[in-house]
Amino acid sequence: MVEGNLVLLVSTPEDRAAVVEEGRIPTMVEEGGNSGGGNSMAGDWQIAQYLFKMSGPDEEMENPGPQSWQDKISAFWTIIWKGYKSKSISHWILLALSSVAMLVAFPASSLLSRIYFANGGTSKWIISWVAAAGWPIPALVLIPAYFFLGVFPTPLDFKLAASYSVLGFLSAADNLMYAYAYAYLPPSTASLLGSTSLIFSALFGYLLVKNKINASTINSIVIITAAMAIIALDSDSDRYASITDRQYALGFVWDILASALHGLIFALSELVFDKLVGRRSFLVVLEQQVMVSLFAFTFTTIGLIVNNDFHGMASEARTFKGGRSSYLSVLVWGVVTFQLGILGGTAVLFLASTVLAGVLNAIRVPLTGIAAVVLLNDPMSGFKILSLIITFWGFACYIYGNYPRSKDSS
Repeated sequence: MVEGNLVLLVSTPEDRAAVVEEGRIPTMVEEGGNSGGGNSMAGDWQIAQYLFKMSGPDEEMENPGPQSWQDKISAFWTIIWKGYKSKSISHWILLALSSVAMLVAFPASSLLSRIYFANGGTSKWIISWVAAAGWPIPALVLIPAYFFLGVFPTPLDFKLAASYSVLGFLSAADNLMYAYAYAYLPPSTASLLGSTSLIFSALFGYLLVKNKINASTINSIVIITAAMAIIALDSDSDRYASITDRQYALGFVWDILASALHGLIFALSELVFDKLVGRRSFLVVLEQQVMVSLFAFTFTTIGLIVNNDFHGMASEARTFKGGRSSYLSVLVWGVVTFQLGILGGTAVLFLASTVLAGVLNAIRVPLTGIAAVVLLNDPMSGFKILSLIITFWGFACYIYGNYPRSKDSS
């Protein structure tokens, strides 16, 4: 490059003379460059000017000047269009359905959990059981797909079965932790705390899947952590009257732990996709969802039996606000929304990336908060609104830092 040539040319008169003899600069510069003494500096300056002019186009290509907003928007849409053309229409339809499922089902399941506890439900095991009881839903789609597409299920060897079992156990534990969180916290607060799963997804993704962590990711971790600290300091403003300080603190801790476990499950799911089943088709998402939910359902059912909560469902239904029909509606819709939300999140991870999952999760947090305020009269203090804004900004930092640039995508 220019700097390297200048170091060579201006170092000694002999070097400059050698370059002149090779015909790399004009005679005019040769005279100035070879004169020595007082004219040496002038010759060096002429050489530098010439090389700068000769290498100008290359330098402009490697170090482009500042772009206008119109150029940036045009480049952004070019990247989107290239990405769109690189996939089939069926891919985008599945991705759109998965995104909608994630944005609708996750907030709905959060609100239904709070409705259950607010209207007379008391069992955390029942809510965690509801979260896994919808495992036949993806199976109803998966089994006919085998016949219509003429494909065979992924062979279930010991390693894959063990992986599904571990993921199922972790999912059952995660559901139980979230049940404790929604028993003691308002849905808007619980969803804000749940956004810390992005932090743990990034950390576990770095440790297990070798995903990169850049400055934007670290910045988003710090910002989201600060937002959670604001909620903790403002706990008096959104605590329900029936909830004690100890219960609120427990809900706070369980929510953070559940988010950490959720991040671990996300990273392990991606590891299973990459190492064991591959990314052959969308059917592997349904297969993993069926098997993981089935194992989670098995573990949770055992917990229900040991805790004797099955017998308590009849008495809960009788005393539930709105009666037995309302009780069953909450549980049935909970089964559907929990399963669709988890399926949507896993599908987005498979079809796109953790970055898009982060985008949708960023949108889901305010959606849950707004829905909770409108439908359940959820308390929303100024500090919680500030925490919501900061959390959204933390997601934006993560998305910006991890979104593929045109140079990487070309």
